[in-house]
Amino acid sequence: MSNNILCVGELLIDFICSDVNSSLTEGANFIKKAGGAPANVTAAISKLGGNALFAGKVGADSFGVFLKETLESVGVDTNMLVLDNSSNTTLAFVSLKSDGERDFIFNRGADELLTYDELDEEKINLSKIIHFGSATALLGGPSKTTYLKVMEIAKEKGIFISFDPNYRVDLWKNRVEEFIDVSKNCLRYADFVKVSDEEIKIISGKESLEEGVKLFHELGAKVVAVTLGKEGTLISNGSNITTIGSIKIKSIDSTGAGDAFVGAVLYKIAQQERPKETLVDDFEELKEIVAFGNKVGAIVCTKLGAIAALPTLDEVEKYYI
Repeated sequence: MSNNILCVGELLIDFICSDVNSSLTEGANFIKKAGGAPANVTAAISKLGGNALFAGKVGADSFGVFLKETLESVGVDTNMLVLDNSSNTTLAFVSLKSDGERDFIFNRGADELLTYDELDEEKINLSKIIHFGSATALLGGPSKTTYLKVMEIAKEKGIFISFDPNYRVDLWKNRVEEFIDVSKNCLRYADFVKVSDEEIKIISGKESLEEGVKLFHELGAKVVAVTLGKEGTLISNGSNITTIGSIKIKSIDSTGAGDAFVGAVLYKIAQQERPKETLVDDFEELKEIVAFGNKVGAIVCTKLGAIAALPTLDEVEKYYI
């Protein structure tokens, strides 16, 4: 079997307001960035030397071409990235106020229109791991049907399934219960789940992380990783649970750190001959994999930008601790 890792979901443009303490009404200057959690994961895998494929849809416009070229520049296979002539690339506009509040406008376009017929079934079947880490796919539209169908097929074929619910409060306003229900459904399929401490509390309804992890296992998740920022990652395989500390760094920009963590973990998992059995039965190996993911995620925080900050394997191995 190949070591291919397929990531399904959105690729979009983030327009970040560079005016300090400004709303989108007041802001005049914006920085264009490639965005989309699953796309960031593919970039992290590829930068480390792994085989990453991306499946999603953008518009056949200047933004879509920019996004395609951005992924290809770091070695991601974009054969399942569809450029749609009838829709625009999805755009997100974000500004940050000094009180921490965000002003957010989301113009959804091509990313919600991906259909299963537009995917390459052979590439899906040849994947060793399929990662479902979209922040938008579960919102609705044809992409939701496609997303869940690929998940079902992966389960049937015994392909390793990774799931990150990627909750974004701006996207799920007045729909939190729907987010919880669909996330719980996805947990039934997952061999590896990555969540933040906020996400596990929302989905499980438990304030205790340990109780939340227990519920995730009961719902079907085999391995659960709860990222805790500078404190590291809480990891459980159903039999053992512990917190793996992170390395000490001076954080400049945490954008994309979670996606880098996922990419690094999946890169390591893909190297396992029998990844499902290893993660459940060999807790020491699992801890080493998560420690590696923590390190990659931390390194990303020492640089500006999400994809631009992703390290190569050589940079990770040489990074001073």
